[in-house]
Amino acid sequence: MKQNVIDDFNMLTGQQKAAILMLSLNEDRSASLFSLMDDEEIKELSVVMASLGKVNSNVVEQLFEEFIERASNSGMLMGTYESTERLLSKALDKDRVSLIMEEVRGPAGRTMWDKLGNVNEHVLANYLKNEYPQTIAVILSKIKAEHAAKVIALLPENFAMEIVMRMLRMDSVQKEVLDGLEKTLRKEFMSNLSKSSRRDSYELIADIFNSLDRNTETRFMEALEERNRESAERVKSLMFTFEDLIRVDSQGIQVLLRNVDKDKLAIALKGASDTIKDLFFSNMSTRAGKIIKEDMEAMGPVRLRDVEEAQQYIVSTTKELSNAGELVISEGKESDELIY
Repeated sequence: MKQNVIDDFNMLTGQQKAAILMLSLNEDRSASLFSLMDDEEIKELSVVMASLGKVNSNVVEQLFEEFIERASNSGMLMGTYESTERLLSKALDKDRVSLIMEEVRGPAGRTMWDKLGNVNEHVLANYLKNEYPQTIAVILSKIKAEHAAKVIALLPENFAMEIVMRMLRMDSVQKEVLDGLEKTLRKEFMSNLSKSSRRDSYELIADIFNSLDRNTETRFMEALEERNRESAERVKSLMFTFEDLIRVDSQGIQVLLRNVDKDKLAIALKGASDTIKDLFFSNMSTRAGKIIKEDMEAMGPVRLRDVEEAQQYIVSTTKELSNAGELVISEGKESDELIY
């Protein structure tokens, strides 16, 4: 009986590519990948692996070339709290995952004192006003002086002076005391802070609507307006579209240009307004702008769906960079204007 031989890379299905990739790895790495899948995914992939037959070496080589090319040209990886939590849940028990994610959702910082230094001064002052002056003195002595000053300024004056006097008289704090204080802060303050800072439902819906194609988004928005106009207006105000890129300054656009796939940018600009085109081209070198314009002309007519997908990719990248603090999306208010 003649055994099936796979010798045409272009005829491979997605499942066959995954199966070949798994078989090409050593057993430990394959086992690690299987541990991240559910039973149904393992079953489907196993069936394909078992029925592959022989695969020519040139097909395997092409597969790895494609994999490496896609991994290196993907622009950026998009991680979310939800995807991280799902991944952790595959390897850790539920309680431990909850503790880790509460810590992750809280303010940034390697140590507890770093984290406190990134908590808004109003939030921190509101929490500390119910603590003993000596406890507050220890906490404020461990964070940056600039941040401690903002917190003290928000406390009642007599109470604040009591804290200052405690700080002046304070000797070195025992490690056991600091460890106990860190544990309490993590358990009470940080835990409550991470829970209270979870995503607003309107922000979630705005993100979902942003990810829909325009026809579907319009349908859903009109349906929401019929049911609750106030909610619809609030969701609209939170949505960020491709045309809203005008709210990103020149420095931010240049950061964005360094992080996006240029082919996708060319497709996105095919369907953009002249204002948005000018915004991008004015922040490129003459040579880079010429290349993009030539690419846009060379591609001819482009499907609306492809333009929308490319624009959504640019929008998603912009929001990721904004969340990471690498660029700023202004709200279009006077307070957002820059003074030179």
